[in-house]
Amino acid sequence: MAETKRNNEEDDDQQITLIDDNGNETLYNVLFTFKSDDYGKSYILLYPASAADDEEVDIQAYAFDPEVDGSTEGELSPIEDDAEWDMVEEMLNTFLDDDSNLA
Repeated sequence: MAETKRNNEEDDDQQITLIDDNGNETLYNVLFTFKSDDYGKSYILLYPASAADDEEVDIQAYAFDPEVDGSTEGELSPIEDDAEWDMVEEMLNTFLDDDSNLA
């Protein structure tokens, strides 16, 4: 069973910078994070910070361990298992279906 946790900190517009293999940095907004007890991992869903409010965007999802060393930097892991992807998509659909999350 997965548990959904919204990032309700003072700064609702949490952002993260991803650095690709070529050293290029791209700024993303954090849509939400959640932890899955079934997989023993936490997940983060992101969308480009440069996207307009009415623009359709590609949402990216990664697994991560927020408690590795307590720092704000860390490694995001790709989700490679089909069943794990299905679970993440289900959580995203639940989040998007709840209109109160998109105010």
